[in-house]
Amino acid sequence: MSTDLAAALVPGLPGVLAAEVDDATEWVVSTETREIPLNDQGLVPVESLAQEHRTRQGWDVMIVLTDLPRRIGTRPVATVLIARAHSGMVSLPGLGALGVRRRARQATVHLVRALTGHECGSKGGCPPGIRRFSSLRYMSSEDDADAHLALVGLRGRLRLLAGMVRDNRPWRLVPHLSTATAAAAAVAAYSIVTTDFWEMAASLSPLRLLVIFLVAILAMATWLIIYNHLWDRADDRAVAALYNAATAVTIVFGVTCMYALLYLAGLLAALALIDPGYFSSQLHRPASFGAYLKLVWLASSVGIVAGALGSSLESEEDVRDATYGRRELARRRGRNPSSK
Repeated sequence: MSTDLAAALVPGLPGVLAAEVDDATEWVVSTETREIPLNDQGLVPVESLAQEHRTRQGWDVMIVLTDLPRRIGTRPVATVLIARAHSGMVSLPGLGALGVRRRARQATVHLVRALTGHECGSKGGCPPGIRRFSSLRYMSSEDDADAHLALVGLRGRLRLLAGMVRDNRPWRLVPHLSTATAAAAAVAAYSIVTTDFWEMAASLSPLRLLVIFLVAILAMATWLIIYNHLWDRADDRAVAALYNAATAVTIVFGVTCMYALLYLAGLLAALALIDPGYFSSQLHRPASFGAYLKLVWLASSVGIVAGALGSSLESEEDVRDATYGRRELARRRGRNPSSK
């Protein structure tokens, strides 16, 4: 996602920099994509990367885009500024889940202004986009950086969590869980064509069906997390809580996407296969469209529970690929293969 975002920013960025930073400078923007090994503190080594690449590439300023969260103590940050290395970093999770391209462009302009000596005020104030980041605060650094834009308060933490979940792209969980999806679809299809199931669905209230739906979603999400060992137990409790929250929300969102697809497919199948007259005769009352909705609602919930059992046949690595915490664990193991 970092690569895609960088490629999307490059074409328009020179014009934006000319308009918001310095129109007397000819801005040339290029990109390079590579895997970055973390340092001993588990951070992106921005300064060493700058020393390695700026001279070789002929860059005046280097900005790193990464999907790795960064923190000052317990406060997550969106950007990192290292003036002595003429470099900065944009942490995509800190930008939230919506308007990421716009916010990334604004954050990049903010860093370039600072790194090229165009401080706020020289062109009519700070970039307007930075002022709109109501959950961001400009903070001095407690590590090797000079300054950060830090996310503060509950809103900032929720923005970070939303950004982490978006970077996970939880909708990819459905193709990763092909066996579970097939099991859920098979059980749901069987339920839809079983007449005894029709009477059961018709007798349930919408509130009870909602409770069954929620229990089914949580049951499958819990099974996926426990069976595939997705729960992190890092020494730093704050880090573990952050990654575990992102994992849980990602899994729940992914399972909900699976449920939505299952429901739509089941509704089309029910409308095509079940004759309204026969449906009414089995229910001993006229079958409304609501009766079809309730039938598919219950069938999909039962199917999702069956999908949880079917997920046992999935590759554990495929499920882990959909969780942000496990991608971070893979980075750490790549840096230290002997660690477990």
